[in-house]
Amino acid sequence: MSFAFRRVTPEPVPPHARQHMVRMRDGVRLATDVYGADRPAPAPTVLARLPYDKNSRYAFFDRIAERFTEHGYVVVVQDVRGKFRSEGRTLGWTGEVDDGYDTIEWITHQPWSDGTVGMFGDSYYGFTQWSAVSGQHPALRAIVPRVTCTTNAPGIAAYDPGSGRQPPWLEGATYQAQVWTDNDTYEFDVDLTRRPVVAAYEEAFTAIGKRSAGFDLVVGGVPLAPYNGPHPYDARPVPVLHCVGWFDNLGIAHMRDYTELAERPGWAAVQYLVADTTDHENYFLEDAPATPETDHLADAAALERMLDSYTGPAIEFFDVFLKGTARPDSLPRVRWKLGHEGWRTSATWPLPEATAVELYLTEPAAATGAAPGGKLAPRPDDVPETAEWRYDPDDLVPSAAADTFLQLRDHVDERPTLDRDDVLVFTSPVSDRPLDLAGPVHAVLHVESAAPTFDVFVRLLDLAPDGTARLIVRGCAQADGPGEVGIALGHTGYRVRPGHRLALMIAGSDFPNHLPNSGSTESPWLTTAPKASLQKLRTGSAHPSRLCLTVLPESGEQPPHPGGPMLPLGDLPGTPTPSGPAGRSPAVERRREGGGPR
Repeated sequence: MSFAFRRVTPEPVPPHARQHMVRMRDGVRLATDVYGADRPAPAPTVLARLPYDKNSRYAFFDRIAERFTEHGYVVVVQDVRGKFRSEGRTLGWTGEVDDGYDTIEWITHQPWSDGTVGMFGDSYYGFTQWSAVSGQHPALRAIVPRVTCTTNAPGIAAYDPGSGRQPPWLEGATYQAQVWTDNDTYEFDVDLTRRPVVAAYEEAFTAIGKRSAGFDLVVGGVPLAPYNGPHPYDARPVPVLHCVGWFDNLGIAHMRDYTELAERPGWAAVQYLVADTTDHENYFLEDAPATPETDHLADAAALERMLDSYTGPAIEFFDVFLKGTARPDSLPRVRWKLGHEGWRTSATWPLPEATAVELYLTEPAAATGAAPGGKLAPRPDDVPETAEWRYDPDDLVPSAAADTFLQLRDHVDERPTLDRDDVLVFTSPVSDRPLDLAGPVHAVLHVESAAPTFDVFVRLLDLAPDGTARLIVRGCAQADGPGEVGIALGHTGYRVRPGHRLALMIAGSDFPNHLPNSGSTESPWLTTAPKASLQKLRTGSAHPSRLCLTVLPESGEQPPHPGGPMLPLGDLPGTPTPSGPAGRSPAVERRREGGGPR
């Protein structure tokens, strides 16, 4: 039986755009569309550089350009090197510093340019913004990176390159294979249950007749070096509007960029944050799970509504830092949405009134059963206790979503996963008052395994009165010996409503989002016989495994005293939280190119 795949080629250039082949310093020409160049006077330019076909329905830049040009901007959209109509080698996360600089230089010499440039866009075309910051062209005056980070090469770092070794991200590897093989995109299904796993991708490359250099680097564990200039943190500061989704699969790394830059001289003064209850593909918590009327993949009206919220903050930001028609102090430094509640503003993030709270994992003997399992308590047990969970490569724990780029489109009930006998679950008491999470969340677990390497996946869930359980945040880590493991779960703004409780789940696999561990010293990509193992969690005052939250005082009250905040979860000890630091989906492309508007 032949291997089935679909090759996606460039869509036509819209009639209201003009394409140019812009020459880079090495002679390679990049396909570049210009919208709104026929205005009577030179204007600021909004630039986007992306690998997803500048003319595709997936990127919908014809609709985006309309919104910017109506507000007096010229819009320039470019296929990056080696993608669609552009020339050059196809290898993501390389060459973007120089190509970004050269593209901005070309813009400044056009008659429609007033010499100022801002950049905009999601995911990889957020990364190209950071590359342009590294290039330090003087015309670059502001950027709006959305659901992205400075170092987000798939397979190299799944969530946060600053939080230790991570299990390989299978979604990222599939993205490399489908998007970064040549100029076009290849849509195919990968049988990730095959062993070795790499064989499923080799079958695809054989059928296509080409292979992805980026995928080979991922499998070989060879890191990409994206910046041939300074790291963006060390470059000349430019105003940044970070557009973060609390449910974005790159959210941990994006918030690390924000909190890091908010602490750096020069950068701190020009950091702005908009944090919404969205996932990578701009689905909203308030619409989750999506209906036909709220699904912007399928509904034109839903798409128009989404694009208004998508471009609105950027237009407002560029009016300040490109046009100068408004003052910087007219913009809130932080705009964030509290899930199930609504928008709020602040001068800083994390919020100065927020408090750090630790909930300790207790009664672990009950954690292997169905929810409610063990307890999340305000203090650890005096007596040391343990709980074991198994890792079975033939019975893997399912991921929170088959496609985490679309986490909120389906927003599945995870109660069946929570009740599996190969995961641990700890829950807080039910409360009659709301609990507002607002800031970083992380777990500290004392774990060990008989295997030489093992993975730990953690999810924090909202357990509703009807028994359903839905994701709030998640994270993971890979370990190779016993000890304390810290796992970043990201930042969030989320109200746990009265009658609900928190549920913390611990598992040894997360499939198909992550590559199953080999359980041995073999490469997980190449092993034909991954080994099962038993993991152990230690609790008690000597091994205080715990969940660390950032919470707000109850509405209308003063911030809680560090010695004992009055919070819905009981008498929880807390300390003030300081105000400082604490890819696109190929499956979506397949659906969108096949008939959806985005």
